[in-house]
Amino acid sequence: MQLLNLIGGELVPPGAGCYLPVIEPATGQAFAQVPDSDAADVDAAVRAGEAALPAWRALPAEERGRLLVRLAELIERDLEALAQAESQDNGKPLRLARTLDIPRAASNFAFFGTLAQHFATEAHVQEGVALNYTVRHPLGVVACISPWNLPLYLLSWKIAPALAAGCCVVVKPSELTPCTAFLLSQLAIEAGLPPGVLNVVHGTGPRAGQALVEHPGIRAISFTGGTATGAHLARTAAPLFKKLSLELGGKNPNLVFADCDLTEAVRTSVRSSFANQGQICLCGSRIFIERPIYEQFKTEFLAQVAALRVGDPLDAATDQGALVSEAHLHKVLSYIELAYQEGGRLLAGGQREQLSGRCAGGYFVQPTVFEGLAPGCRVNQEEIFGPVVTLTPFDTEAEALAWANGTEYGLSATLWTRDLARAHRLAPQLHAGVVWVNTWLHRDLRTPFGGMKNSGVGREGGLEALRFFTEPQNVCVKF
Repeated sequence: MQLLNLIGGELVPPGAGCYLPVIEPATGQAFAQVPDSDAADVDAAVRAGEAALPAWRALPAEERGRLLVRLAELIERDLEALAQAESQDNGKPLRLARTLDIPRAASNFAFFGTLAQHFATEAHVQEGVALNYTVRHPLGVVACISPWNLPLYLLSWKIAPALAAGCCVVVKPSELTPCTAFLLSQLAIEAGLPPGVLNVVHGTGPRAGQALVEHPGIRAISFTGGTATGAHLARTAAPLFKKLSLELGGKNPNLVFADCDLTEAVRTSVRSSFANQGQICLCGSRIFIERPIYEQFKTEFLAQVAALRVGDPLDAATDQGALVSEAHLHKVLSYIELAYQEGGRLLAGGQREQLSGRCAGGYFVQPTVFEGLAPGCRVNQEEIFGPVVTLTPFDTEAEALAWANGTEYGLSATLWTRDLARAHRLAPQLHAGVVWVNTWLHRDLRTPFGGMKNSGVGREGGLEALRFFTEPQNVCVKF
């Protein structure tokens, strides 16, 4: 299968004719080719966006919204095909793509398609003197750069508010997982999006991504990915005075107190540790358990981890699929080796999983659990982004809070307690953009999402996203 770029409403090959192989993580074999686009392809996409911008921004929000809702309906119609593509592309279990990734992508387009009609601005009356009111204008042509772990879900999370706000968009999906972005390109044409409003340019970060960030026609950049890449992007874009939204890495703590609902805490903690093979920026990779229940939590947690089935992502019985690439596989395995070196005691997993049949060459790692690692060690400080978690007992709230906050990251945190006074007391003290109490990955699309410290800059979601993609202008009228 040979994928194409979407530029100016047409599916086109890269100008230089260069392609990259797309590897299926479950097999280690190439199954498609993705454009290796360059600066010329990016320039063509930006120019297409600039040509489409005047008419798109002038279109009433209700009409823009109808097109986004239509796109959501097409995603729902093609849910099975999109889920199959996402699973093959990424290595995640097909069941997860069916129930999370693709439905969330449809919800993003439907939500922002309607939200744009309710986007209000402020007015300030200076009694007897003047009226000030705010007008919000679409920024123009914007760039959306999305990661490989939740390909269509996070792509739609960026595209939908940008289009709803009246911007035209140039998207660069991850070259590791490009298939659903290509399928979305086809659906955008079918939905009737005007040519040039949405453009998709495939390729690598150094070629296509760098050209997109540097392009003078790009007014804003919304990026989700690793912290190191985000820092490079910021160094490039800041001197060009481009607006930035960066959703970066995480090393998220999970605080389990002795008064929690232990059954629910264990069940959800297994999910928050190993969903999508631990390849979600919100996964709780550091689990701190109050000492009186530590042994009981550990026993029940390990029993459920042992029941997780590692297998072919296309098998309905599979809980754990493949890691996204061979390079990422070796990165995760290197952290498992580091955990031994830092004094960790292996409780579960710890090895590459070798499957038979079509998945014999796939990138599988067993769900892995360590204890006995110091909170300040590298395994507890650095983002592994794989199925590796640590268990650590704590004695006091202050100790748990210090360990939870003791990394350079601040994306999310989870609290497990029946004491709501404790929950309300500790939540504001956690250095995290999202704090979940007695739940995990519970999302309301109206709420702001983003991280503190090295986990990012800015917020996505709800009105925050529409504000990001618009420029406020104050108009002052003297009486």
